[in-house]
Amino acid sequence: MGDERPPEVNGTAVAKKTTGEAPVTIKKYANRRLYNTATSSYVTLDHLCQMVKNGEDFVVYDAKTGDDITRSVLTQIIFEEEGKGQNLLPIRFLRQLIRFYGDQLQGVLPNYLELSMESFSKNQEQVKSVITEAFSGKNPLRTFEEMARQNFSLFERAIRAFPPFAALRVATGEGGAPGELPPPPPPGAEGEISALRAQIESMQRQLDGIARKTEGDKSSDAE
Repeated sequence: MGDERPPEVNGTAVAKKTTGEAPVTIKKYANRRLYNTATSSYVTLDHLCQMVKNGEDFVVYDAKTGDDITRSVLTQIIFEEEGKGQNLLPIRFLRQLIRFYGDQLQGVLPNYLELSMESFSKNQEQVKSVITEAFSGKNPLRTFEEMARQNFSLFERAIRAFPPFAALRVATGEGGAPGELPPPPPPGAEGEISALRAQIESMQRQLDGIARKTEGDKSSDAE
């Protein structure tokens, strides 16, 4: 990966089928060109976008430093697609996302978003059914409630995977187990919202406690 010069490609390269066992390696050179090592050919962001849509995994490395820049390239693909007018990211969502940088919940959000997107992808047919029912005049409320319950379950899983809460769940203190989460929400939208609010408040209290303990430890070390 240390060679800055792109490998020579003579003629048209024959694409190699990927087995899915290992992601395709893409190298990005100083001239900003992308090289697919599996097909021995240069590719564009449009090609990589199509690979993602086809379910083909790939990783992108900086040809000079060897750094993994996959996240940066995927973000660039999203930027390019948004620029074409295919807006999937609402402005309000983008603003909320920006606010989470540096926030105490920053560690929870990535896992939650990943789980939510996986759930949405697996339930595409269910979502299409909801849209069809809405346009046909039927009441899709039950489907929405079920999806809301699933969404809350994903949020709970994201919190449990967050390291501080994973540790707190097994620790006990005064007044019971401080790491325990609120009980599952009752059916219905109002119950989901109330339980989510309680969940966030519980997280905030526990994070504040962790912060105070950390500050106390630093003060003790300083003395």
